[in-house]
Amino acid sequence: MPDGQDRVNTSSTGGADDRALLRAVSAGDKEALRQLYARHSAVLFALALRVLSDRAEAEDVLQEAFVQIWRTAGSFDEGRGKPLGWLIMLTRSRAIDRLRSRKTRARVTESVAKDTSQTAEATTPADEALASEAQRTVRHALKSLPSEQRVPIEMAYFGGLTQFEIAQQLSQPLGTVKTRMRNGMMRLREQLGGAAGKGEHSS
Repeated sequence: MPDGQDRVNTSSTGGADDRALLRAVSAGDKEALRQLYARHSAVLFALALRVLSDRAEAEDVLQEAFVQIWRTAGSFDEGRGKPLGWLIMLTRSRAIDRLRSRKTRARVTESVAKDTSQTAEATTPADEALASEAQRTVRHALKSLPSEQRVPIEMAYFGGLTQFEIAQQLSQPLGTVKTRMRNGMMRLREQLGGAAGKGEHSS
């Protein structure tokens, strides 16, 4: 880190312990955040890499964790443990959330690929019409969802965002985003199941 940055706010953060740095971060001290990053980023990156086995994603998680630290440093309870333990908990949570999101996207991609491979050998105009109708059905089902459920689902499956990234972009709590996506997916399954049933009876 350049010497000029080292001199920023050294009266309040220079040589401070982690608890003092977190208190300074909660007060908006960017130099304190840089010092925390310098002290612990290597350990937190190694943790994220161990969970994800992907350097690029581990780097993303590390940045996400420090964004959260910047925003929520004031919520650290000094009586419940050491700051490093709190940093590790935040980073591990972000890494696991990204891993789950990756697995979800992989399942969706695999399902789509499987369906495509089953029909690719002999595609007829009728097959294409059915596929187009299925796409319209899914889009219609999505449009019928309340916007608070539809928007995060579209951001996840069409935008490739993690639930944490969606929560950040929508400025909503992560738990709220997860609940709305889960409820939205349940409603989608119900609607698509009902549409399939109607199609069978009409054929």
